[in-house]
Amino acid sequence: MWGFLKRFLGDNNEKEIKRYKGVVDKINSLEAGLTDLSDASLAGYTQKFKDRLEAGETLDDILPEAFAVCREASRRVLGMRHFDVQLIGGMCLHEGRIAEMKTGEGKTLVATLPVYLNALTGKGVHMVTVNDYLAKRDSEWMGHLYKFLGLTVGLIEHDMDFPERKYAYGCDVTFGTNNEYGFDYLRDNMVISADQMVQRELNYAIVDEVDSILIDEARTPLIISGPGAKSTDVYVKMAAAVAPLREGEDYKVDEKQKTVAPSDESVHKVERALGVKNLYAPENIEYSHCFNAALRAKALMKRDRDYVVRDGEIVIVDEFTGRLMFGRRYSEGLHQAIEAKEGVKVQRESQTLATITFQNYFRMYSKLSGMTGTAKTEENEFLKIYNLPVIVVPTNRPVQRIDEPDLIYKTKKAKYKAVAKAVDEMHATGRPILIGTTSITQSEELSALLSKHGVPHNVLNAKFHEKEAEIIKDAGQKGAVTIATNMAGRGTDILLGEGVKELGGLCIIGTERHESRRIDNQLRGRAGRQGDPGSSRFYLSLEDDLLRLFAADNIASVMDKLGMEEDEPIEHSLITRSIEHAQKKVEARNFDMRKNVLEYDDVMNQQREVIYAQRRQVLNGEGLRDNIMNMVKEIIKSEMNQYANEKLYPEEWTLDGLIEDAEEIYAPKGSLVKEELEQMSRDELQETLEKLAEDNYAKREEMFSETMMRELEKVVMLRVVDNKWMEHLDHMDMLRQGINLRAYGQRNPLVEYKIEGYNMFEEMVQQIQTDIAKLMYHVSVVTEEQRQLEDHLQNAQASHGEDTSQAESPQKSAKKPVRSEHIGRNDLCPCGSGKKYKNCCGKNK
Repeated sequence: MWGFLKRFLGDNNEKEIKRYKGVVDKINSLEAGLTDLSDASLAGYTQKFKDRLEAGETLDDILPEAFAVCREASRRVLGMRHFDVQLIGGMCLHEGRIAEMKTGEGKTLVATLPVYLNALTGKGVHMVTVNDYLAKRDSEWMGHLYKFLGLTVGLIEHDMDFPERKYAYGCDVTFGTNNEYGFDYLRDNMVISADQMVQRELNYAIVDEVDSILIDEARTPLIISGPGAKSTDVYVKMAAAVAPLREGEDYKVDEKQKTVAPSDESVHKVERALGVKNLYAPENIEYSHCFNAALRAKALMKRDRDYVVRDGEIVIVDEFTGRLMFGRRYSEGLHQAIEAKEGVKVQRESQTLATITFQNYFRMYSKLSGMTGTAKTEENEFLKIYNLPVIVVPTNRPVQRIDEPDLIYKTKKAKYKAVAKAVDEMHATGRPILIGTTSITQSEELSALLSKHGVPHNVLNAKFHEKEAEIIKDAGQKGAVTIATNMAGRGTDILLGEGVKELGGLCIIGTERHESRRIDNQLRGRAGRQGDPGSSRFYLSLEDDLLRLFAADNIASVMDKLGMEEDEPIEHSLITRSIEHAQKKVEARNFDMRKNVLEYDDVMNQQREVIYAQRRQVLNGEGLRDNIMNMVKEIIKSEMNQYANEKLYPEEWTLDGLIEDAEEIYAPKGSLVKEELEQMSRDELQETLEKLAEDNYAKREEMFSETMMRELEKVVMLRVVDNKWMEHLDHMDMLRQGINLRAYGQRNPLVEYKIEGYNMFEEMVQQIQTDIAKLMYHVSVVTEEQRQLEDHLQNAQASHGEDTSQAESPQKSAKKPVRSEHIGRNDLCPCGSGKKYKNCCGKNK
């Protein structure tokens, strides 16, 4: 049916490729006019293009000429001339799409076209890579081209200092990893001065290996955290308490959903081990939280699959790429539980200072595009989440790789035996082999087996992260055998050695199907680059996770009916299709999980945008006084509603409460007299309070000077907003952890989260307003001169035998504003009485 519709309506991908080919003809027609130009004349086009954009032309208007200039410059500088299909890929990227291009089609070179074109606007282009090696390699390699054309090139690296980082972001083209860009965005929204920010507005990003970054890493949020205060002893105790528990008897594991459920008996065992009566009593909430984390660490998290132990630390392994994720930690106490389980030092739980998902970070760019060899299977997700259509770009030469049907064995043992035999036989011919595995443990088992057979080989997994590119680039040499975990080494081309084409090219062997067809296709795609010969085949067993959980019953019954032996494989395209159907089911489930994460983070994202926008306004010093006075007016309105509600008669007003509230925030002590207020109408009362607040603020401006007051407003607002926002993140995190229990009450957890999250945010905003107003009317300032005078007075008192041990010593601040906990004894008292602090509120301190 779908095939008929495509024939009748036409394939949209083909239509777009046809449209692009028309522009390619235009670009090609310009080539002859550029080849005879001098280098200076060719590079001079950059300024001409900028002038035309300044005069009102668009990027689309100059695209054919800009692409032609970039291609000619590449031919001269890099010795590489873009193929016509690479021009098509470049147009896809410029239009904010994903270009799916097979491995070896030169995606790195493709990106130079839209990068050059979009950099002409002067707003900056971000090239996003999956690791530091690729960012550095591409910035140096392609940087020669950009610099030839008169553009500046920057690189973001992990240990850069501020000036270098600021410079890199100010360049026309900036290279870096997704982590660096995301963390810099968060850090920029934590600074206390606008000139401490490094990023400009997020203009245009091209994401290399876009499926890895925007799909595989979408469920892992970026978190900047600070040390928490909770003790870690409880994790060690809990690890010892759950260690004796047994699967089946004490808890059940749902491998499909990746959850673990304890039995009642296991809870009693843990209670006895810890010496508590009720693990789930309110006073034992920390124990119950740690119990859940410890059980997950024991039952679900496997060493050398999910994490490795390196130098006494737990380092997470990326489940899709097999790379080590340094600096990342599991949340909700899981990382501490794993540390306790493995007997390494348990780090304190941290407090979240700022957080964002990659989904929401990359959706902030004005224009976003990406490239990869495998995106079509996830097109639905790219469209729904990022509004990114996928265009499959034709290959420069037809693909010659032969993808053979899967071989399925009854047991893993039989499967590995067959793989070792096939590798042994093929290695004897000199043909290079790349073996894909899904875990570190699997790669090491296979390595041991090949060593028994005397087959020399390289192992590439998370434990050999540093040698990644070096190992993978030699995988196509004659006689090379390479074991790679989940396509580690991605982004590095595998070139065939001498005489390898005649042997059949690179042979790909997969030892297990991944949950995602896309990861399998990435492995297959390493063979057959640029029309090279090659082949691929997957060796599977009924004990593999995917088959065992989703497809084993049907296949097992077929094998039993045929009376097949353990070492005898079943090979049929129908079985391969059955496995792909199982993968589609898992992909749909994973998409739902990522979508669910995004729906919850969208709630936080709306709040984050409000807070960060307010922060930027404060940093730029825009109307801070007016903002604060508006806050005070809102506070007064709230007080009027609470103490002098318009629905009440004047004799029912609670003026004592109103006076107490006002004096706590904005009114000097004794400035409001109840008897006088009783004679006023409601409007007069509100006007009186507002005028009093305004006059008192003006007096403080006179006392501190306007310049000091503006600086004070900035510091106080930033401090209060940041503190309240961090508290709010904690509260939202706690709400998120328990919200799913609402489903038992027939309520939608997401709707409940949105409602409660909104209420909590509104409450936080009110607290921010109150705290800012309170501090602005009561905070004092200590200058260097005052500090010296204070020291002199205290020394004089001490020489006369007075006890000064309880006197507060003012903090050295060199005319910087400080909060009320740093008031000098001789300062005016912040209560507004007009007396010195030591003779007023500080009399007894």
